[in-house]
Amino acid sequence: MLLGSELPTDTVCLDGVCDPNTVLVRLRAAAVTPGPLFVYLSGRLTAGRRGRGLFLALAGTARAAVRYTAVPWDWVVGELRARPAGSTRVLVDLVADREAWPLLQERGGLPGLPGGVVVGVVSPPGFATGSGAVSGYTRHWIEQLRRGPVRPADVQVHALAAGAAGLPPGALVLPTARELGMRSGPPPQQQPGPDRPGSDRRGWWQDGGGPPAPPADGVPSGDPRPYIHALATGGRHAEAADLAGAWEEHVRHVSGFSSPEAVQWVEIRADLARMAGDFPLATGLWMGACRVRLTGQGVTAPEVYAAAAGALYCWSQVRDRASAVESGPELVALLGALPALDPRHLRLAHARLDALRGPALPRAVPT
Repeated sequence: MLLGSELPTDTVCLDGVCDPNTVLVRLRAAAVTPGPLFVYLSGRLTAGRRGRGLFLALAGTARAAVRYTAVPWDWVVGELRARPAGSTRVLVDLVADREAWPLLQERGGLPGLPGGVVVGVVSPPGFATGSGAVSGYTRHWIEQLRRGPVRPADVQVHALAAGAAGLPPGALVLPTARELGMRSGPPPQQQPGPDRPGSDRRGWWQDGGGPPAPPADGVPSGDPRPYIHALATGGRHAEAADLAGAWEEHVRHVSGFSSPEAVQWVEIRADLARMAGDFPLATGLWMGACRVRLTGQGVTAPEVYAAAAGALYCWSQVRDRASAVESGPELVALLGALPALDPRHLRLAHARLDALRGPALPRAVPT
């Protein structure tokens, strides 16, 4: 299951090893195998004296003799670099100590291997769990593999595991948002959001419409939508919203404020707001997207009605009376401008707005 292969598989586990050369011999033997190779590394990441080079700590690693008691990361790179493209995956669940963490931040990740080969997380110094140094990432990775009969692509498992793992602040996620490309393999098995009643479109994180345009400097590359969705489903709503906002700004700059690509990101932000329980914000974003689509696509476009249905649903979930009354008239006017809208939607909005504008019901007073 880890390899995504039905071929016979050899498995070697090195637990509690003290000699770096023992690890090197096993790694070298694995690196020359002609088939797919999956390498899992967990534990502590440290650095040599005076911060020279990254090392994987072993059971007998001594701070005064890291070069002789730990495995240099360069050994891992050197043995795996010559393997055929696409045949190797290195999964890491590591904790960096105070010596290694500055090197990781300076280099932006684990250096030396081609992008996409290394997948996983590196937690910052001081992180520990009840089960030791390993974060929840490994457990969630395994859970994702067990969920369905079809094995998802590694980057899809990675995105969902990283989003659900409850990683500590500042944890390094590899691939980072800059490196994460989600264009291959079957989509994650997720349920569509309820903010587009009657829509049969796939979720925006599964959209088969292709990735956005290449980003400008400072904006993550690849298709970040599955990763953003995984952050939101993992409860990391602020991070998901910030990343979506960065992409919206970039797409507006490249394609225009009212472009279909920019409107799609407004709708993604609306759904993220819904997932976070911020229904007033979700309502406003859906209405804004609907207006832009209405102007650019006309009253017959199905995307216009999908956005209107999303706005109505989210507005129906707004519990603050003043907020609902404030946005209600705009929503009613918008719905009224759509001739093919299900008339029940407009009646529902009118009825709720009238009720909200009426006198508030007295609250029961305990006796």
